Amino acid sequence: MKQFIAFVKKEFRHIMRDNRTLLIILGMPVVEILLFGFAINMEVQDIRVAFYDPTPDAFTTGIAERIRQNPYFNHQGNMYSMDEMNASMRKGELDLAVVFPQNFQESLVHSGEAAVQLLSNSSDPNRGSISTTYASAIIAKFQQEQIDLRQIPFQIQTENRMIYNPLMKSSYMFVPGIMGLVLMIICTIMTSVSIVREKERGTMEVLLASPLKQGTMIFAKTIPYMIISFVDFLIILILSYFILGVPVNGNLLLLFLIALIYIILTLTYGLTVSTLVDKQVNAVIVSAITAMIPVLMLSGMIFPVDNMPRVLQAFSSIIPARWFIEAVRKVMIQGQGFLMIGKELFIMIGMTLFLLGITIAKTKKRLD
Repeated sequence: MKQFIAFVKKEFRHIMRDNRTLLIILGMPVVEILLFGFAINMEVQDIRVAFYDPTPDAFTTGIAERIRQNPYFNHQGNMYSMDEMNASMRKGELDLAVVFPQNFQESLVHSGEAAVQLLSNSSDPNRGSISTTYASAIIAKFQQEQIDLRQIPFQIQTENRMIYNPLMKSSYMFVPGIMGLVLMIICTIMTSVSIVREKERGTMEVLLASPLKQGTMIFAKTIPYMIISFVDFLIILILSYFILGVPVNGNLLLLFLIALIYIILTLTYGLTVSTLVDKQVNAVIVSAITAMIPVLMLSGMIFPVDNMPRVLQAFSSIIPARWFIEAVRKVMIQGQGFLMIGKELFIMIGMTLFLLGITIAKTKKRLD
């Protein structure tokens, strides 16, 4: 028994001396419970809504006011034409548009029924469906209150129109996310392992001593992986289009440009990881953990970024996949053009330059 207790004490001492193991054992549950508790939130909030009411009356004003006061909605203002409404929807400024017909109250009084049109951005099917459900419930409650007040039976119908994804296919939401996740993992692991392999074999110093500049040498190392990764992207795109039925509503060349910039960014991230570790196993572990978990949890691939706490929203801004997924959804699903994805492209290019600078600096320091 004494030997058994001594053996247990020895194992405790080993664990307590290993700070990295201790950090994983005690820190991982804290991180996971906080991350899952706050990030996994399927409740739809902050729904950006606008109204088009060509002939305001007591009923339309009452319905609009009820929706504005609801905490789930974020009022973006009133629109004065359908063209203005559609333009805002295309720019991604609205999640829901409430459109009243002309002479709404007059129709309701004379015929006993009138319809309100709810236009929902359903590129995210879950958000689009729940947005219309919330608005329909508010309108139904308003209707019942008015019937009780006026003692006159009438019916306010809601006509739901799902924009960008009328069939509410979940693949419209997940395909851009899968693209971002697969490319992030493959590109990061491939490049990080390739550089570390040179270190383990002892050939890295030979490469660094070559006449090529560090930047040129690093760029040359990424070219084969860039081509292979782009082929992976084409395979995913073809399968998504022909097997899953996900359309490419925007410019195909623009989609290729987004993919190319993202691939360069993820390859650069892999190079950065390779400068921080010395073994292939460590490179795979670091690349997989830092590339997979943040993309799954915080990129908007599954859980809407708008539903997360401000701290996690800010943290998601440094995850490359978030900007890739948003850009692909805008081009592939919503059919938007170059000007609508300028922000996403600019951020991805900036991240690439930042990581490239770190990689070159770390590589040069190692040579010195």
